[in-house]
Amino acid sequence: MLKQFFTLMKRYIEPYRKYLVGSLILNFLSQWLNVFSFLAIIPILNILFKIDTKVYEYQPMDLAHLNKDVLMNNASYWINQSIESHGAFIVLIVMGCILIIATLLKTAGYFASSAIMVPLRTGIVRDIRIQVYAKVLSLPLSFFSEERKGDIIARMSADVTAVENSLTSSIDMLIRNPIALVVCFITLFSVSWQMTLFVIVILPLAGWVMGVVSRKLKRQSATAQSQWGDIMSQLDETLGGLRVIKAFIAESKMLARFTKTNNEFRDAMNEMVIRQSSAHPMSEFLGTCVIIIVLWFGGALILNNSYAPMDAATFIFYLVILYSIINPLKEFSKAFYNIPLGLASMDRIDMILKAESHIKDPVNPLPLDNFEDKLSFKNVSFSYVEGRPVLKHINLEVAKGKTVALVGQSGSGKSTLVDLIPRYHNVGEGELLIDGKNVNSVSIHSLRSLIGNVNQEAILFNDSFYNNITFGVENATMEQVIEAAKIANAHDFIMETEKGYDTMIGDRGGRLSGGQRQRVSIARAILKNPPILILDEATSALDTESERLVQEALERLMKSRTTIAIAHRLSTIKNADEICVLYEGEIVERGKHEELIALNGYYKKLNDMQSL
Repeated sequence: MLKQFFTLMKRYIEPYRKYLVGSLILNFLSQWLNVFSFLAIIPILNILFKIDTKVYEYQPMDLAHLNKDVLMNNASYWINQSIESHGAFIVLIVMGCILIIATLLKTAGYFASSAIMVPLRTGIVRDIRIQVYAKVLSLPLSFFSEERKGDIIARMSADVTAVENSLTSSIDMLIRNPIALVVCFITLFSVSWQMTLFVIVILPLAGWVMGVVSRKLKRQSATAQSQWGDIMSQLDETLGGLRVIKAFIAESKMLARFTKTNNEFRDAMNEMVIRQSSAHPMSEFLGTCVIIIVLWFGGALILNNSYAPMDAATFIFYLVILYSIINPLKEFSKAFYNIPLGLASMDRIDMILKAESHIKDPVNPLPLDNFEDKLSFKNVSFSYVEGRPVLKHINLEVAKGKTVALVGQSGSGKSTLVDLIPRYHNVGEGELLIDGKNVNSVSIHSLRSLIGNVNQEAILFNDSFYNNITFGVENATMEQVIEAAKIANAHDFIMETEKGYDTMIGDRGGRLSGGQRQRVSIARAILKNPPILILDEATSALDTESERLVQEALERLMKSRTTIAIAHRLSTIKNADEICVLYEGEIVERGKHEELIALNGYYKKLNDMQSL
């Protein structure tokens, strides 16, 4: 588990190494000050209880003879001399002040070591969140058709928060506690190596008991986070389908479904939190057991006058230092319980970060600065993963400035065909060429910069009219935006709003009608001024008046542009240069409107059904 944790942290910790070094230094100083403050207790006890009656002689402190015993001897000598000169009470006050100063410095060091780690903790979480968002933007559309949107939101919110609460908060513990344990064990060995060896024998037993419980926590956390993803998915579906839920009087059904998922999440959280809450009392109990066992062992040695490894005051100091080990061990136990939670969440985040994107730029892309000649589909076939073929042997040429319309039943492959042009999907078989260059051989940015889209559902953002129209277009002037809006028949209704082009349009343009949203979407495409235009049933969801205004805007947009239009309403594409009829992924008929009517085939049937 710790190996997985350090491997994970190595991915993100590089920019914050200076904070890590600072924390190590401050923690090291704090721990030695901690030992020194406890060391000051020994002379205080000796003064109060007159335990030490030995007469000390000063020993030279040259480098050849300097060791622990010399330092302790000379400290005791100075204290005895001070007692004789100034009295025991004055010396007691001085020793108390030394203890206060040492404790102040120690706690200041603890605070500084924690404070210096805050930019590291928050920085790592920020980097993970930005990395996930960037990955979401780079993944192909096919990834999101297979994943639930609510689950992805849960991974970016709840899972990243879990990483922040468990993994990054554990970094400080995993720096401070090893230093504390090393310093304390050095001190314990210097006081009595025999008793410390005894402690080392019994401590792993306590650690093993805590480890058994923590190993199950990661699995429980993964289950709980997955169920949280279910909750977010259901909430997203409910907000998106509230109109349908109310129309079909399905409130009680949706509530029962949501309640069931919430109860499952609650049960998983109950078990996980109860197990996590057991960390502190378990470590407290095991630590106390260790202290008592050492007390028995050391007490037996001291009470046995034949062999006493230390005097009573030093034994108390030894127990104090030993007890100070308990807190780092408790923090370790917290870390061992917290880390599995974060690792489980990080595994879910990595499902996004490590997802394969098949839409990649070529290593040496061919230049594609403009559209000069034609767009060609050459024997193109395509199928989704483990699915039946969606497109079969498509051969189609769209010359510059021409309009080609695609018609056919739902599921015939029209939208998939146009999605191949901007490389939302890679061509399965055959070639898709622009001016003779395979779209896989040019950069995605240069390819998509030539293409404008107007979709059936106008996709707008919770921002102003101005920012929605200029979306993806740098340095557009207000005059250009107004001109684009006028061409799209959008200027008049925009100016009727309270703040004109600065008016916020609501979530997904919720404050606008369907026709208004579509005309803003067309204004955005007009401002981009692309040479290739893709219209995906841009008027199919509109009323007659809105359709007329949108159709006028589209006709202006299509002038002098190469257009591929998907249409269900055949009346909107009668003037197309070529109409291609798709049926089950194949082009079964092609020609102009009158020619296809004369064929008396599939197109004629579609036309007759719409006439009826």
